[in-house]
Amino acid sequence: MQKKGKFDYILLETTGLADPGAVSTMFWVDAELGSDVYLDGIISVIDAKYGMQHLTEEKPEGLVNEAARQIALGDLIIINKTDLVQHEELVNLKTAVRSINGLAKLIETQRSRVELAEVLDLHAFDGQTSEKLQERFCLAQTTEPHLDKSIVTVTFEVSGTILEEDLNLYIQNLLWEKQLKNNSGNTMEIIRLKGIVSIKEKPHQMIVQGVHELYEIEETFINWSSESERINRFVFIGRNLDKEILEEVFATTVLKQGVSNVEF
Repeated sequence: MQKKGKFDYILLETTGLADPGAVSTMFWVDAELGSDVYLDGIISVIDAKYGMQHLTEEKPEGLVNEAARQIALGDLIIINKTDLVQHEELVNLKTAVRSINGLAKLIETQRSRVELAEVLDLHAFDGQTSEKLQERFCLAQTTEPHLDKSIVTVTFEVSGTILEEDLNLYIQNLLWEKQLKNNSGNTMEIIRLKGIVSIKEKPHQMIVQGVHELYEIEETFINWSSESERINRFVFIGRNLDKEILEEVFATTVLKQGVSNVEF
């Protein structure tokens, strides 16, 4: 950072067992670092031949499979060495990846050949791509567990305009206080959170980003249309998630609709 102005782009490669979330949160915690650079996105690379082996590796009770966590955090997922596996093997791997992360863009490659335009300038953590994010939200679906029976993608959308303090309380109860539990009594653990929301007295769409316990709400450049309904859209990726409970608590605590039966 002392050589400010001499870098066009910084590509930070972690070890195979690293948690990318711990690295990405630096850009929120360290204000000095964040003022000079911004987090563009997280790219996860999967070996097509051995990806399933890593994803099915048994871990001690309570621990998350490292490969599954890296997929859950990815904004772009590259499946490499596709020429070394049969079509059915590749389909099974892609199904497993999508069951964990239903929002990330997926690219298939051989010998790591990929266009730079596909991996640079992702703007996955800012509001510059909110229009594309809206489109991806509409395509993302709540998934069913495939391998790691606790990591899934959950999506929901609700119409209306909300207060920012109510949204903060909802997210903090989920990420910090960990007050939400699924029907089995297991605490919901968020690995990645994305959302586009309509905040009262804000003409622009607001984007919500979260990694583990950290999150931020940022204003985008996109105005809400005066002719269309304002839709709040969320994508949660994590463990022990329950779509109905997440949506119900949002409706009752943020939209103030009805009375929640969920106990905190």
